[in-house]
Amino acid sequence: MTKQVYSGPSWRLVETAAFHGRPVLRVETPTPLIGHIAFGVIDRGTNVIQVRPSTLCPHACTYCSVDAGPPSRTRRTEILVSSAWLARWATGLAEYKRVRVEHLIDGVGEPLTSPEILGLIRRLRSHPLTMRVAIETHGGFLTRRLLEKLDEAGLDRINLSLDTLDPRKARMLAGVPWYDVSRIVRLVEYAIENTGLDIVLTPVVVPGVNEEDMKGLIELARSLGLGRRTGWPTGVLIQKYERHKYGRHPPGAREWSWPRFYKWLRRLEEETGYPLRPTMEQLGIARAPKAPVPYRRGERITVYAAAPGWHRGETLAVDPQHGRVAALYCSRPDRCRPGRRVAARVVRARDNIIVLRA
Repeated sequence: MTKQVYSGPSWRLVETAAFHGRPVLRVETPTPLIGHIAFGVIDRGTNVIQVRPSTLCPHACTYCSVDAGPPSRTRRTEILVSSAWLARWATGLAEYKRVRVEHLIDGVGEPLTSPEILGLIRRLRSHPLTMRVAIETHGGFLTRRLLEKLDEAGLDRINLSLDTLDPRKARMLAGVPWYDVSRIVRLVEYAIENTGLDIVLTPVVVPGVNEEDMKGLIELARSLGLGRRTGWPTGVLIQKYERHKYGRHPPGAREWSWPRFYKWLRRLEEETGYPLRPTMEQLGIARAPKAPVPYRRGERITVYAAAPGWHRGETLAVDPQHGRVAALYCSRPDRCRPGRRVAARVVRARDNIIVLRA
């Protein structure tokens, strides 16, 4: 049941439900979908467009850098985006770039929580400038039928966050007792044998916790030929664990420096004979025109406060003049009530991810 509508000339956000005590905002036309890190589209100046439909997550990963899931201590609201509106922004960005693109459906939550995920994939896949559609998932929502539907909708690749093959350790890292890594491995095998989907494993290596588990994941990828269907030289892309201000940190976990991480990757390549450091070119990633960033850091601008924000202390703001949405932090919350015009200073504008302070 709808509880609250936040609307104005250039935005519409509807509170439709709750998730573990946090309101869920549905983002609809005409709210801009570029500018916020948590939802919409992100353009980092390549032929890969990040498409973010949902912040919801059923997992509670102990290393989560964005504090997602039921136990979050930092989130104020959760966000779902209309698939039709999101697809228009993503394909419109591809048209601006004038190159064939990969739409990577990812997020600060679990993308498969979007109730319109199949429609989003279909809309993205039907555009003539779409080269591939991929999705990132931790796998907890996957079933045989869903894999078949994802394939039918036009999905090309699943980037699967599988961190270990050890059932006990997998449950600990996922932070939920129902996470069954053996079931997910069986689903990977089913997908390779019965669908056209490609799968690439994207584990996070948490030093002191699971670095010894990477060899088992490599052998799984090698035995199933993961990555080959989309022409990649590898079926495993290992991610580096990093400590973030708003993230969670497993007990006993260490953070490696980037030089140490790459040294460890090189040694693991030598030990397994498996490629773990593909180049951007090998992954099909290339530079491409970037959507213009309408602000400079330190600039003063005027925006509208639109709705409660994603993080505690944050307000979602809209700039109708430039078609941007932003995270707005106010020293006096009464100045940022929804519907008010707010004079703010730009503190971040890189990659069109806009953060403001007032």
